[in-house]
Amino acid sequence: MNELDSLTIGIEEEYQIINPETRELTSFIQEFLDQGAVVFRDQVKPEFLQSQIEVGSKVCQNIQEAKDEIRRLRGMVAEIAEKNGRKIVAAGTHPFSRWEDQLVTEHERYKQLVSTMRMVAQRLLIFGMHIHVGIPDRDLQLDIMGQMSYFMPHILTLSSSSPFWWGHKTGLKSYRSVIFEDLPRTGVPERFETADEYDRYVNTLVKTGCIEDASKIWWDIRPHHNFPTLEFRVCDCTTKVDEVIAIAALVQALVAKLILLRRQNQTWRIYRRGLIAENKWRALKDGLDGSMIDLGRRNEIPTKDLMLEMLELVDDVVDRLGTRKEIEYIHTMLENGSSADRQIKKFEETGDLKDVVDMLIQETVEGC
Repeated sequence: MNELDSLTIGIEEEYQIINPETRELTSFIQEFLDQGAVVFRDQVKPEFLQSQIEVGSKVCQNIQEAKDEIRRLRGMVAEIAEKNGRKIVAAGTHPFSRWEDQLVTEHERYKQLVSTMRMVAQRLLIFGMHIHVGIPDRDLQLDIMGQMSYFMPHILTLSSSSPFWWGHKTGLKSYRSVIFEDLPRTGVPERFETADEYDRYVNTLVKTGCIEDASKIWWDIRPHHNFPTLEFRVCDCTTKVDEVIAIAALVQALVAKLILLRRQNQTWRIYRRGLIAENKWRALKDGLDGSMIDLGRRNEIPTKDLMLEMLELVDDVVDRLGTRKEIEYIHTMLENGSSADRQIKKFEETGDLKDVVDMLIQETVEGC
């Protein structure tokens, strides 16, 4: 059996629900759930705000299956939205809707979040994508989490899709990352040697009243509290399906590469959280057009060059995973930019953020 066969994939996405006349966010989640109950079963869930909807793929054995799932889910969600005079958008922030105008979903979990986090929670008008990679061995999960932290800024640049906030051009490519890190227990994860060490950390937080359970740990990567997966949470909700799948394939390939290195008694060097955080700041600010620190060489390197080096790093595993075609799309992303780059370009061309929303609506359902 191929030792990489267990690296299953799951993808969660948080979509915006849009009024196509005003292009603003609109509250619609309960009607959505009522109408889609039979079709979606447990694959569609409410989110914190009533203008958000979360979808989750089934456990996929390979990237091609994941692509079919995302196309299917986006297509069905878009169809129900269309029948009710709504549209959906996959992006990290809405270009101009304001958090004060949004209604919180009537759910005890979300009421508790507002009660605990107050205005920090109320400002969470943001939308993410989470990628799950199946790793049943919990000690291996924690080992890979520590090593993969290095690559999370690079992955963020590919997903960046939130350059606007409240109608303002922020000057950043992933403003969602800034908003989300107002919450505690976010950003670059802590380093743990074993699952027991992680469990002791979680138990300390629970015992001292910081959290009720491990689901309140929101790092860029975390061991999932229910599933035998490592959950990658750094990404903005990514606009095009081909982009989603390319990023998921790259994450899976990096995990596979690190596991193979471990089998050879090798490991990726562990760097300080503060240094990785410096790269994350560069990633959310400049995206693919910036530079990041090559922490091994201690040099600034253009981000696109580092992305090409990353593709070289995983080249010997992509055929074993059957993902070469999907990962090749990253070259298209390096050439054409991320969703954030396209949004900025559209706004510079037209001067109208409604045109940006229209572009996002179209791109979200391409191929679905």
